[in-house]
Amino acid sequence: MGKAYIVGAGPGDPDLITLKALRCIQKADVILYDRLVNPEILKDAKRDCHLIYCGKRPNHHPIKQDTINHLLVKYSNQGKTVVRLKGGDPFVFGRGAEEVEALVANGIQVEVVPGITAGVAVPAYAGIPITHRELASSFAVVTGHKPKGKPTDVNWKGLATAVDTLAIYMGITNLPFICEELITHGKNESTPVAIIQQGTTNHQRTVTGTLGSIVSVVEKEGIQNPAIIVVGEVVTFRDKISLLEPEGKAESYATMA
Repeated sequence: MGKAYIVGAGPGDPDLITLKALRCIQKADVILYDRLVNPEILKDAKRDCHLIYCGKRPNHHPIKQDTINHLLVKYSNQGKTVVRLKGGDPFVFGRGAEEVEALVANGIQVEVVPGITAGVAVPAYAGIPITHRELASSFAVVTGHKPKGKPTDVNWKGLATAVDTLAIYMGITNLPFICEELITHGKNESTPVAIIQQGTTNHQRTVTGTLGSIVSVVEKEGIQNPAIIVVGEVVTFRDKISLLEPEGKAESYATMA
């Protein structure tokens, strides 16, 4: 009997993978990896490791989750060391829990290796702290859509006033709806918003605006998935860094990926 590892690869920068995750990759016989896993990480796999791409894009899932579960069970039953490599953390909007359930139901030993999640790391790389003693004492990580892409099932009414900072995953497609819901349920339309595309990578881009203006900013700048949306006063810290730091230093910090 083999063993399966559900592993978080971090948000994009290969240097952000954990040592434990790296060891799992190095000993794996089979790796099933997602679209947002940096290819540089896979170079540490064994030469004869079987790599299986399981990438998904919004509204495009060429490999169904049931098929992925089947492959995890199949290769584990062959006595192989199997790694399911997922962007960010496997238990943060990664279906990692579903895969653990499938493996346990089939009597397979499984271990979860946490990873750095994009909702915290990506804002940090853009010069935005997810919390701040004076600006935000609470935050929530939120999905921008529910199954089948429906944003209406998310409790935007509760989120609008419950926490200081929102880090929203997979929300670009539904951005107009999200902004409208947050304003309708209590957020001021002047609330700062940042959107970071391809965060922590060499292609990172950051745009800022407010709940009332960010939709037009995104359209003008052509921002696309993958991206993290940050809503809250902590977004203003990015500008504060620019004012406090010597010329050039703040910009290099904010784009250091």
